[in-house]
Amino acid sequence: MKALLNTLYITTDDAYLRLEGETLVMSVERKKKGQVPLHHLGSIVCVGRVSLSPALMARCMEDGRSVVWLNSNGRFQARVEGPVSGNILLRQAQFRAAEDSAQSLILAQAFIAGKLRNSRQVLLRGARDSKDEAEKAALGKAADALAVNLRNLAHAEAADSVRGLEGDAARVYFEQFNTLIKPAAREAFCYAGRSRRPPRDAVNALISFLYAVVLNDCRSALETVGLDPQLGFFHTVRPGRPALALDLMEEFRAVAADRLALTLINRGQVRLKDFEFRTGGAVLLAESGRKTVIVAYQERKKETLQHPVLESNVEIGLLPLLQARLLARYLRGDIESYIPFLNK
Repeated sequence: MKALLNTLYITTDDAYLRLEGETLVMSVERKKKGQVPLHHLGSIVCVGRVSLSPALMARCMEDGRSVVWLNSNGRFQARVEGPVSGNILLRQAQFRAAEDSAQSLILAQAFIAGKLRNSRQVLLRGARDSKDEAEKAALGKAADALAVNLRNLAHAEAADSVRGLEGDAARVYFEQFNTLIKPAAREAFCYAGRSRRPPRDAVNALISFLYAVVLNDCRSALETVGLDPQLGFFHTVRPGRPALALDLMEEFRAVAADRLALTLINRGQVRLKDFEFRTGGAVLLAESGRKTVIVAYQERKKETLQHPVLESNVEIGLLPLLQARLLARYLRGDIESYIPFLNK
């Protein structure tokens, strides 16, 4: 099993990263603010206005360490990496599977089965924790609706049917998202529905940012095992879209992002002062909020969950890599089916 290398997130605007021996050094306005041994890092994610020295960039490319830039809202802007590695035979198998509608349907069903099952677990957990009987009932009813969609998913005969079931399940799930927020936090963090590009409230700003960092981890995992993150089975393919990374992320939205967002809100670890409310209605995480979320996300990745295939506890940060490896084995014909990550 690959050791869990850290992802370094730089969230300070106007930070400058440079190489000093075998150490990455961060400076702001020519003042040294921090450093970390380079060999501890698996990737670097720059959020906002961050720049790197040519020497550091070249070293990252030589080592196979990716550098990613996200804007202040967590939206992907650019990714720099060295020569493409991986087995060309695996990518050929991936392309053949993508051209086979039956194979694509099977994989799309698997990714969305993982999403629905894990989203349902969030609702059931919320129902168990709630002290309000009406809210318990509402969450339970939503969980039952997702169970119906999960059963119907197995009978879907086309990708569009899978997309329809996924869309309906997402609607039911997010209709109850406000109920998952503790009553004391609902006034500040009122959630009226999913909004993106830009987010229109603090909850949407938080989960959109988390989705962006989870997507980056999924893309890195796919590239590590030699798969093409652009060619997916559930998400439609278009230039610049990491469709397979988006496919894989469906399994981890609830586990790695939604649950963490709810924890941060319900425990008061993020507050409205950690957000920027801009003219026109857009809401973004402020620098203080980004730092809080990244620290919590990195800690969350160190926690362990039971893996349904390996039947052992593994760190959450390793789950995208393990699933990418299972997907690669399925595409090569080493295993009979791809089993999504299912959180108990």
